[in-house]
Amino acid sequence: MMIHNPRPLVLASGSAIRLQLLRAAGVSVVPVSPRVDEDAIRASLQQDSAFPRTIADTLAEMKARKVAAQHPEGLVLGCDQVLDFDGVVWTKPQTPDEARTQLLALRDRQHTLLSALVLYDGSQPIWRHIGKATLTMRPFSDGWLDSYIDRNWDSIRHCVGGYLLEAEGIRLFSAIDGDYFTVVGLPLLPLLGYLGQRGFIQT
Repeated sequence: MMIHNPRPLVLASGSAIRLQLLRAAGVSVVPVSPRVDEDAIRASLQQDSAFPRTIADTLAEMKARKVAAQHPEGLVLGCDQVLDFDGVVWTKPQTPDEARTQLLALRDRQHTLLSALVLYDGSQPIWRHIGKATLTMRPFSDGWLDSYIDRNWDSIRHCVGGYLLEAEGIRLFSAIDGDYFTVVGLPLLPLLGYLGQRGFIQT
């Protein structure tokens, strides 16, 4: 059954999986891609030695603020996810070779995914959350890695770390400590809990 929101949720993200998850949960949602220079913001924060969680939170807020300015009566959700590997934030690979380099560095090691949400009502932030998941990659072979990248480059180039967990990328891992929704970039349970508590969705 579809949940009827007093107002649709405006999703300040171009992510298909985030949109799919919200709609599957019965939330009325309108996607609007935010136009922010993520690379410039991230680089500036890194120059200031910002922590990875601060980078994720700031990027999520910048997206929400940008879209909220265009939709002042809207309930706007900004999202961002960063990969924290030994305190260093990684970005999406630009080439297959860069994806290979990233995945080789992560092989048989742990890294953290931080998924930040910031909710704006009108022009003000009213709620924020950062989900955390710790992932351990298995000691896969060079040959399998090369074939994995060849088969999946068109999809994994859109993902930090060079993997898509909801597809063949799951085979890269030996252990995951954290919930699935945080790993794919939308900590859904705390979000739905807050929306319900505030009466933004029917409970």
